[in-house]
Amino acid sequence: MTKLRDAFPSVGFGTSGLRALVADLSPEVVSGYARAFARHLRAVDAPTRACLLGWDLRPSSPAIAAAVAAGLEAEGLRVVVAGPVPTPALALAALARGLPAVMVTGSHIPFDRNGVKFYLPDGEVLKRDELGIGGIEAAEVRMGAPMLAVALARWREGLRPDAFDRDVERAYIMRYRALVSPRALRGRRVGVYQHSAVGRDLLVALLARLGADVMPLGRSDAFVPIDTEAVSPADEAMAARWCAEHRLHAVVSTDGDGDRPWICDERGRFIAGDLLGPLTARWLGVRRLVTPVNSNTVVDRAGWFDAVVRTRIGSPHVIEAMRALAADAGGPVAGYEANGGFLLQDPIERDGVTLAPLPTRDAALPIVALLAEAAVRGVALSELRADLPPRFTASGRLQEVDRERVARLLSGLPAAASGWLPAEVAGVDRTDGVRMTLASGAVVHLRASGNAPEMRVYVEADGEEDAGRLRDAVVGRVAEAVGAAA
Repeated sequence: MTKLRDAFPSVGFGTSGLRALVADLSPEVVSGYARAFARHLRAVDAPTRACLLGWDLRPSSPAIAAAVAAGLEAEGLRVVVAGPVPTPALALAALARGLPAVMVTGSHIPFDRNGVKFYLPDGEVLKRDELGIGGIEAAEVRMGAPMLAVALARWREGLRPDAFDRDVERAYIMRYRALVSPRALRGRRVGVYQHSAVGRDLLVALLARLGADVMPLGRSDAFVPIDTEAVSPADEAMAARWCAEHRLHAVVSTDGDGDRPWICDERGRFIAGDLLGPLTARWLGVRRLVTPVNSNTVVDRAGWFDAVVRTRIGSPHVIEAMRALAADAGGPVAGYEANGGFLLQDPIERDGVTLAPLPTRDAALPIVALLAEAAVRGVALSELRADLPPRFTASGRLQEVDRERVARLLSGLPAAASGWLPAEVAGVDRTDGVRMTLASGAVVHLRASGNAPEMRVYVEADGEEDAGRLRDAVVGRVAEAVGAAA
């Protein structure tokens, strides 16, 4: 018998969710994985009476969502259609209702790809769940062509706006409206870079209800793959122009599915995700954090936290570590990733309001936290950055790389880099990829993406210009080594 993951080898779980080329996410494959998810729910004794379904604004997402619905229905689940919503909004609703959920999204990956994220009633699936889903026998979940065609036709017609459960978005907005004063952002002019983010209108509505003077900007009908770990100089220049033209205090946005924040200060300078994490945690009063190995060491140097646990890259690893840390008494636990997504393991009491757990990446919480703190203190957003020790990151990526050449390069490090690193390697961490700490104190971290044929380059240094120069130099040398365009 053939396992599902072996029957369709071009489709697989990456750092967070099922990912593949759109061409490989056929109705047969997608409905099969949806059925396998439903069977896995029964195997782990999770409720299976209904399942929430949402998707992002990629052109391919509604058709994939229809195939998901067909598969879930074939396993006897009632499909509750949330429609186009941010991933954290769908996850929040699933937790509140005690239901599983499926989100169709490729997040930030290139336009020709897409993906599917699965949620158990108690949160995002972990690596062991992914093994269980992919380990279902393919023959057991394949739908016959006539049956699948009928189901797809019905669901493509059924995924209409008048069928969407609007309470999913409303509950997400109310989560943050209840957390801060309705006038918390009064006097603040905030641009919202809308592009093709699924929560673009929701974010405008939320910030307006918190008192901000909101200006929607850059709305796009074409999909824009915003990657909050590889923000381009052109994006920062765009934000700077908007800030100057409209006298903005900040420009904010998210990636495609709303789980990674994109925040630029009043000068248009991007605030990296691994700086947002410590600042958000401080605002919440959380002193125990989990973050992947590629996050900036500023969290360790700040002295604000009692415990910082490092993991492999990917939200499932962060979630597992948060659960383990929360098992020990010592206060609430949260997590964040270098992409800026913030995860909340425990309820938080703040100003008499309880913020419920949301142990999946969320973009809205860091956005609200930083804007609210800056407004209350009467300072510019850039001044919050100054609260942290001077430590800067710069990141880059090489796309359409040859995976075998990447693997050879990584296996040969650090020796293979001895001719082009500016200082000797003083330490190596192989938790995920190869993270090299140089004798100068700078850090160079190389790893293969788990979601696409890409290679990631992360650099850390005490000076912003130093980090940028080192990143550019490393990207150029790595491009030569793997035969990719820098």
